[in-house]
Amino acid sequence: MKVKKVFSVIVQLAIIVALIGIFPASAAPQEGVSQGNGKAFKAPAAKFSNAVAFDKTAPLRDLATQRAQSQAAALQPADDGLVDVRPDRGPMVADQGYAGDGALQSNELQSALSGPTAAAISAPLVNFEGLSNLDNFNTFGFRVNPPDPNGDVGPNHYVEMINLVFAVYDKQGNLLLGPVDTGTLWADFPVEDCTDPSGDPIVIYDQLEDRWLLTQFTTRGPAYYDCVAISQTGDPTGAYYRYAFITQPDPDLPGGTFFPDYPKYGVWTDSYIMTTRDFGEVDEYGISIYALEKNKMLAGNPNARAVQFFLDSNDVPLELIGDGLLPPDIDGTRRPIDRIAAPIVGTQDDDYVYGAAFDALNIWELWVQWNSKPDAWVKFAAQLPVAEFDSAFPCGPSRGCIPQPGITNPDQYLDILSYRQRPTWRLAYRNFGKYEAMVTNQSVEALPGIAGVRWYEIRRVNSAYSLYQQGTFAPGDGVHRWMGSAAMDKFGNIALGYSVSNATDVYPGIRYTGRSFDAPLGQMNLGEGVIMNGTGVQTTTNSRWGDYTSLNIDPVDDCTFWYVNEYYQVSGLPLPLPPPPLPPPGTTAPWQTRIASFQLPGCQ
Repeated sequence: MKVKKVFSVIVQLAIIVALIGIFPASAAPQEGVSQGNGKAFKAPAAKFSNAVAFDKTAPLRDLATQRAQSQAAALQPADDGLVDVRPDRGPMVADQGYAGDGALQSNELQSALSGPTAAAISAPLVNFEGLSNLDNFNTFGFRVNPPDPNGDVGPNHYVEMINLVFAVYDKQGNLLLGPVDTGTLWADFPVEDCTDPSGDPIVIYDQLEDRWLLTQFTTRGPAYYDCVAISQTGDPTGAYYRYAFITQPDPDLPGGTFFPDYPKYGVWTDSYIMTTRDFGEVDEYGISIYALEKNKMLAGNPNARAVQFFLDSNDVPLELIGDGLLPPDIDGTRRPIDRIAAPIVGTQDDDYVYGAAFDALNIWELWVQWNSKPDAWVKFAAQLPVAEFDSAFPCGPSRGCIPQPGITNPDQYLDILSYRQRPTWRLAYRNFGKYEAMVTNQSVEALPGIAGVRWYEIRRVNSAYSLYQQGTFAPGDGVHRWMGSAAMDKFGNIALGYSVSNATDVYPGIRYTGRSFDAPLGQMNLGEGVIMNGTGVQTTTNSRWGDYTSLNIDPVDDCTFWYVNEYYQVSGLPLPLPPPPLPPPGTTAPWQTRIASFQLPGCQ
């Protein structure tokens, strides 16, 4: 803001003081250009809009739990009998050789930390079966891959969403609602595209407001939408307010908009923040950052607004946006400092093709002020160099990377997704008062040909960012660990859940580890726990795995972690032979999901 020269010095000082009160140091409005990797680029413009559709539902428990298969007509099985939900897009490159890992936790130190006098990680407190691909088959008559398992926990419920159904449980694992076709949540909605079970769901519980947010994107086109349902109360089986927000216009497709791939959501103080990986019809690509007007959505106001920033890959260096950015998702009850900008995090690997000169975490900031004349900005805030990691696993350009017992065809190996330049869901945020902490993770080649999980703790003090600690968990036992999710309890203990498999005796299953807040930095010192040992393998040549999992903290005690991931109990079987001239079928993908809770020592 500029003050006219005719104003007196006293008035100028008064205005400056007022501005400092409104905009903290980290939240000074940015104009013109931004800087990142030593490169100047055009700062993205704020685009405000209203929700394009809104309505209210009857209680969800009273809605039909299943609909006719014709409702899913937009989804058709591929030749292998599977619907490939959201076919993955982006470059696939050949491996350039193992680049090393500069944060690998040593086996010797791991043994010392996990010795007889060390605190051991607890067994699961609750451990129950979640949704499965059989639920898709029973609902639609076909199966899908990948499952995209995620969920969140509230005071009395756990809500799980997968491709393409969802369910509500009590905290003992009893099924209260579902499995429900995801499109049912938007049945009879004014934007018909939302009524399809389309995929890439995300569910978050807003413990600050005692509300649930259930989301999915649309896939019909040529206009695409993000569909958001927010519960009217703290009961996820009750009534919802429903909104649709349209995406960025596509200049190459009249009347069309960008496809909002891989949407991720987070709870912030005055906004629900969303990031998407946007693709145009031809070759346009970028990352969108949205803020959704929280107060109006909570009140069921049909005029709830969104602000969008499009980070165009033609304007912003590709390594700074990669294949996605994660929004912060608040854990605990301490809110961020009033009006402070929200951190949004990505990663870059100098061994990949996007042009990064070194390995780093890239931090953007989003600031929004909702009023009659709203204001908002996004800026590139910090770049934090990290220890060397290798995201290009030795399987590229194939997707099949992780071996399974008894599987000799590499086309049937599992997808590691490490090559996608982004951290893995969530960016768990917590305000400790003296500092703010964020934890996240990504899959890497930890040892030659062995997958591990690189995790990070970022801190912000007085608006300045630092990498407090990092580590790669790969104990050197020949087991692949990948597709992780990280979170932190109220004392600063960190937990990490992930998938496991190897070529000999570890079937695709689910494990977890953790560290005490006072352990040596970069070390998971509490050993490893098992949620589910797999007993089957995925046999389809659709190698998709994940694409994400979810570790969340219980709002009741701020100590108990809840984790959901996929596994195999029964191996895939060949599908029935179709009549000629149809191609030979593939195999089933009978993946299942498991939901479990656990605590780390010392948190009660």
